[in-house]
Amino acid sequence: MPAIVSLQQVSRTYRIGVVDVPALVDVSLEVADGEFVAIVGPSGSGKTTMMNILGCLDRPSSGSYLFDAVAVDALTDDQLALVRSRSIGFVFQNYSLLPRTTALDNVAAPLLYQGIPRAERRRRAQEALERVQLADRVSHQPSELSGGQQQRVAIARAIVTEPRMLLADEPTGNLDSHAGAEVMALLRELNAVGRTVVLITHEEAVADAADRKISLRDGRVAA
Repeated sequence: MPAIVSLQQVSRTYRIGVVDVPALVDVSLEVADGEFVAIVGPSGSGKTTMMNILGCLDRPSSGSYLFDAVAVDALTDDQLALVRSRSIGFVFQNYSLLPRTTALDNVAAPLLYQGIPRAERRRRAQEALERVQLADRVSHQPSELSGGQQQRVAIARAIVTEPRMLLADEPTGNLDSHAGAEVMALLRELNAVGRTVVLITHEEAVADAADRKISLRDGRVAA
């Protein structure tokens, strides 16, 4: 399969005061379209920086990043925002749902920014919630949902735009083992129908759900 993600000798260095701190060092890797990959490593290994670069939230200090054969470093900020909103679905550890807002409206929110009419937004949000088995929770607010249910709402929001890639950052980090297993099973189901999934985690047991693991240590690919 062609690569949807291709990093070649990517480095990211942050300037803290008068000191340059390397977060990623000469990282090269590829993720095939439709693959399920886990990027795993301990705290401080560079996972968050990797997520930010893969998600077009940050740019490398050096090296090249091709997303779906497009050179990310050549894109303007507006073009990057378009890639994030249409081609990448984000799932975060803390769910990042809007409080006092129904599950349906939380899921529909990304479509609002694409200018999609309200009726179509609600139809697609309903379908996304059905895909994550929450059709009976469309009118519930986050405070009325369990942690596992909130994460499934977040996954529905991530897939409602039909992105090329799901980028999941510690998606089970705030969940008990049962809810975490349900979320991982859902990510496997989404991958099984062709969605590329990149999982960022520090837990080896969670990473085992992926088809392939990439280990980071001290900002470098270790294995």
